[in-house]
Amino acid sequence: MTSSISCPNCSATNKVPTDRLSDGPKCGKCKQPLFQGAATALTSANYQSMISRNDIPVLIDCWATWCGPCQQFAPVFEQAAAQFEPNVRLAKLDTEAEQTIAARLQIRSIPTLILFKQGKEAARISGALPLGQLKQWLTQQGVKL
Repeated sequence: MTSSISCPNCSATNKVPTDRLSDGPKCGKCKQPLFQGAATALTSANYQSMISRNDIPVLIDCWATWCGPCQQFAPVFEQAAAQFEPNVRLAKLDTEAEQTIAARLQIRSIPTLILFKQGKEAARISGALPLGQLKQWLTQQGVKL
């Protein structure tokens, strides 16, 4: 069985054997690692491919530079990216820089976490969470970590 994985660097879609996701696969187009242990910055250029071309769940942190709780949560989210990939793709959306996407997602407060599965929103939660609570929330949403 293979999984479609969108490259965080060039947005190319890659087919990877599901049982090899944790073996450090590289993009067939740009040769960069598909999983970098860090959150991917979402922009209007890569948003659609990140959401719709990943067979693994995608967790988006909607944040802004002026938001204190967002700044406090940032290291937790990066730690989660290092621990949870390749089971889930973590991405950050700067709601100030990408206001069109933030409006489409109907972001009302930040930080807001949105979990996408197969290109569709599966769950959302607002507020900064400690790593253990984030892991628990993802597990409750059916994400295998």
